[in-house]
Amino acid sequence: MDKLGLFICTSCDIGKTGNLDLDKVKDIIEDDDNLQASAAVWETHERLCSEEGLKLVRDAIAEKGLEAVAIAACSPRVLQKELTFGETIVERINVRELGAWSFTHDPDEEVDDDNGSDASMLFADAIRIGLTRLHQTKPLEPYKADGFSKRILVVGGGITGMTAALDVTEAGYEAVLVEKDANLGGIVGKLYKQFPTAMPFDELQANTVPGLVKAIGKAKGITVHTGATIQKVTGGPGLFDVTIDSHGEPTTTRVGAIILATGAVPYDASKLETLGYGKAKDVITSMQLEEMAAAGKIARPSDGKQPKSVAFVQCAGSRDQSHLPYCSAHCCMTSLKQAHYLRETDKDARAYIIYKDMRTPGLFEEFYRHAQDDEGVFLTKGDVTSVTQKNGKVIVAADNTLLGEKIELEADLVVLATGLVPSTNTGTKEFDNTLTVAAPVVTEEKKGEEKKPSPRPPATVLHLEYRQGPELPNLEYGFPDSHFICFPYETRRTGIYAAGTVRQPMDSGKCAEDAAGAALKAIQCIEATIRGVALHPRSGDASYPEFFMQRCTQCKRCTEECPFGAINEDEKANPLPNPTRCRRCGTCMGACPERIISFKNYGVGMIGSMIKSCGVPEVFDEDDYKARIICLACENDAYPALDMAGMARKKLHPFVRFIPLRCMGSVNLVWIADALSRGIDGILMLGCKHGEDYQCHFVKGSELCSIRLSKVQETLQRLALESERIRFEQVQISDFHKLPDLINEFAKQVSAMAPNPYKG
Repeated sequence: MDKLGLFICTSCDIGKTGNLDLDKVKDIIEDDDNLQASAAVWETHERLCSEEGLKLVRDAIAEKGLEAVAIAACSPRVLQKELTFGETIVERINVRELGAWSFTHDPDEEVDDDNGSDASMLFADAIRIGLTRLHQTKPLEPYKADGFSKRILVVGGGITGMTAALDVTEAGYEAVLVEKDANLGGIVGKLYKQFPTAMPFDELQANTVPGLVKAIGKAKGITVHTGATIQKVTGGPGLFDVTIDSHGEPTTTRVGAIILATGAVPYDASKLETLGYGKAKDVITSMQLEEMAAAGKIARPSDGKQPKSVAFVQCAGSRDQSHLPYCSAHCCMTSLKQAHYLRETDKDARAYIIYKDMRTPGLFEEFYRHAQDDEGVFLTKGDVTSVTQKNGKVIVAADNTLLGEKIELEADLVVLATGLVPSTNTGTKEFDNTLTVAAPVVTEEKKGEEKKPSPRPPATVLHLEYRQGPELPNLEYGFPDSHFICFPYETRRTGIYAAGTVRQPMDSGKCAEDAAGAALKAIQCIEATIRGVALHPRSGDASYPEFFMQRCTQCKRCTEECPFGAINEDEKANPLPNPTRCRRCGTCMGACPERIISFKNYGVGMIGSMIKSCGVPEVFDEDDYKARIICLACENDAYPALDMAGMARKKLHPFVRFIPLRCMGSVNLVWIADALSRGIDGILMLGCKHGEDYQCHFVKGSELCSIRLSKVQETLQRLALESERIRFEQVQISDFHKLPDLINEFAKQVSAMAPNPYKG
């Protein structure tokens, strides 16, 4: 960009810091030979976001033919819509939150331009960084391709899949519904009744699945394939080509997005021998009881008689490190419902529910209270230790009851409330659903440590033709989720959304809500892809990675490190980018040792130039020099936290200069080497937290950055510099109150070292 305009807002204390001389700022920038040309237009206004201020910018764009404008004002995270000017590229320079509101200059200190202690140098560096980015930004050209589809593929014909397909068509889109069984309905279709959904929550609801099946049959715009499986999926969002095998006849259709709604299956009760399953004839699972109730009679397997007393054992295999470590969400309500079945058919029958914790969220608490008021339903807290059968009765032994005593209970029938396992984690066709979970190591030297679970192969459902694997990556418990805090329904494959019990444990009502959310996400994906822009977290970004293949060495780093499977490979290991799969994090850019990957508005050379544009103060006294420190901050958590610290008027060290990054995964180690050789004294990197409870918006970016930095020691040794000059910290947005202390402590540590010998 050559025709640039620079507009500085002087409101919100930006122009009232006492020692800020805008003319001095302008002189500092214009004296910078590395910047080639300063802005064609230099204007200040007391409030740029006012109608008068906006008119000033619009008039300058029209009269001077500006290609881009830099707005030095508040954070780019505020007034995003107001400070836009048609197709003109806008660069926001934060001189409020990370300048006027957080600058720590002592007004009694003598101002010296050369040592970089005054506000003018701080503001000049911020503006210089922003103008450098703007000079190297190219106009964006959204990715367009022929044949984009607006159809949505829904895999799974249970309550979640059918609801999603209906929601899609109600929004005016077409749906393709694929179910592996001969009939629609899924596991919920086998239930006798469902939980109550209306006040006073004392009456069970008839199964809603038959109604959904009828609605699917009548709906226009839904193509149904039963007895069908997915053979393969190629392409990416907007361009997925899906081969469906229905009764031995493969057909290929193009869809724009995919909803995975394959549900869950009950945990294998044969692994619960301590609870009597497989040993005692009259021990069954909650699903077996549902099938009995649906058939019209609840009977003991041993003699076919109707039981007069039934014991329900909660958390059978759930919340147990030897089986399923998590709560399966529906079990407590299911047992209360089935106790209702029993009491409905026989008012003299008795139901005993033994629970670890009774979990009935939201308005379901009313149904729990209704069960408590039933004189034939008995509830007690306890841990079941054994279930045995003797003389026609089943004996349930439990510890840790509310009475603080061990108890034994005799019942005609015992029902195990087994948990749910996502269908994507069945492992084999024979359904070996034993999860490998962390178990304590009992060696003397490693007491309390945990074994890392070995990954198990997921069930084959989608058959993705991705270099990174044929199925969705699973999280710790086998659920194909992505960022569980910020982006529900997301998976680590762009354009593929999980919903219902395949995403996380939930009841049937929540499944219907989940289906609506996934349908909306799929529609959002299609519309954004057709416009050629990215999905969250960089919603609306029209850039995408470009590859300068002449220098590619086929190292495969970009394909291996991409968290979203956006890059395939050919037979010679050349990267084959799929732009519609890309989420624009830049992880591939940081991974590439040859630096052949860049975006039109974000690149290795661009960030390197921004680092080099910072003024490096000369050293007049090694015992009292002014250090220069670069802080590379992730735009997702760290940068917002810095903004919040500025809003709270928390003070930051004046020697630190901030450069926001899309993700720490985009950090290329050449930035470290170039910054140190330029004379920068310290480099602080702030990335998202990662690990088992990870927060990284791009899944692996922060973790990959920390791994790469472990290799930077060689560079430091070559330059004969201390390793303490570089630090990587994990932060989350809620750390804003302690982030200034972290930054200031690092600045003091670097200032206590000798100056970088490469200055000048």
